[in-house]
This record gives sequence, C-alpha cells and structure tokens, in this order.
Amino acid sequence: MSFEEDDRVVLNDKHSEFDGEVGTVTQTMESMFGDVTYTVSFEDGQETGIPEDALEAADEDEDEE
Repeated sequence: MSFEEDDRVVLNDKHSEFDGEVGTVTQTMESMFGDVTYTVSFEDGQETGIPEDALEAADEDEDEE
C-alpha cells in the first residue's frame, strides 16, 4: 500500500523512538530505483527515510496521544 501526503500512519520500527506512534506523512520521495520512502511528522518530532513496509494506515479513531 502506498501513502500520500497528509495520510495518518502508524510507524512499526523497533529501532525508532517513534515506534508504534501515529503520525502524518509530510513528504514522499522516490529513489532512482523506484523505491519510495516517507517523511512522517509526529507530535514530538519527525522521522525521515521510512520505507513503505514500516508503515501501516492508522485507524480513523486512533489519535495522537
């Protein structure tokens, strides 16, 4: 599943301080090899270079805490 800017997503990356948090996609970037990475903004900061397989769509009733 690909994501667009302003989509609400959950980050699943045990190495990130934002693991399990809900954030908003602020930028999508495509490499010359066709791989897409995302920048996601969270309440306490942002994470860049996130691969698509580390994100999942947030439930509509899931809010940032």
